[in-house]
Amino acid sequence: MQEDVKKAAVEIREVLSREFFDTSVILGSGWSDAAKILGNGSLTFKVSDITGFHQPAVPGHDGSVGALSCGTLNVLSFAGRTHLYEGHGVAASVFRVAVAKELGCRSIVLTNGCGSTSMKRGPGTPVLISDHINMTGCTPLTGPTFVDMTNTYNREWRSTVANKHAGIEEGVYMQFSGPQYETPAEVRMAHTMGADLVGMSTALEAIYARSLGMEVLGLSLVTNYAAGLVTGELSHSEVTEAGKRAAGSLVGILETCLKEAP
Repeated sequence: MQEDVKKAAVEIREVLSREFFDTSVILGSGWSDAAKILGNGSLTFKVSDITGFHQPAVPGHDGSVGALSCGTLNVLSFAGRTHLYEGHGVAASVFRVAVAKELGCRSIVLTNGCGSTSMKRGPGTPVLISDHINMTGCTPLTGPTFVDMTNTYNREWRSTVANKHAGIEEGVYMQFSGPQYETPAEVRMAHTMGADLVGMSTALEAIYARSLGMEVLGLSLVTNYAAGLVTGELSHSEVTEAGKRAAGSLVGILETCLKEAP
């Protein structure tokens, strides 16, 4: 993978006309509209034209890469990600993280759309990830790569964001492998185990980022109540619609996360 990472970094430097970046953000389901409002850059170059990348298969993940200016920081922005369930392997799921590190990023903001395991947090609620539970059965690490995960999601960074956005909550995120949504029984299990949020991304990326020495901030948007909490069937369209409705309110939080990056 490392050879492709180096090639991808060279190509991104060329198309974005920037040598290095300070921090990075991966925009998950529901977050692209907020990033477009934040603006100050272009999110139009398709990652499928760059070595090592796969075009995301999920609606709402347009698969572009761009440069944002946020305060004094140069931000590398990925609209969409490659999920584990797309079948390209774990390395593809963390490829964006590896490229961000190669381009000089000291930190990364990982965003996602997720389900809530309780009625306390409804659709449209932003949540800072305080910790995660990896239920994929996979890891992006090989060999005796013993990485301390005690402070996976940087406490000081989270605290700064929380101080500037009164009322924003924290929660534990559980990553399932997908692509099927969780069953009601799995949601009850997740809640019993301490998970406030469930989804199909983020944990593997966070693990890999920490292995590279990057600081991590996780930011979830609750897009739906998880299975079994309310009547009706789950669909991806409700995820994308929740993101569109919440876009305006998410801009300030996302901007703070990026400006306060270590």
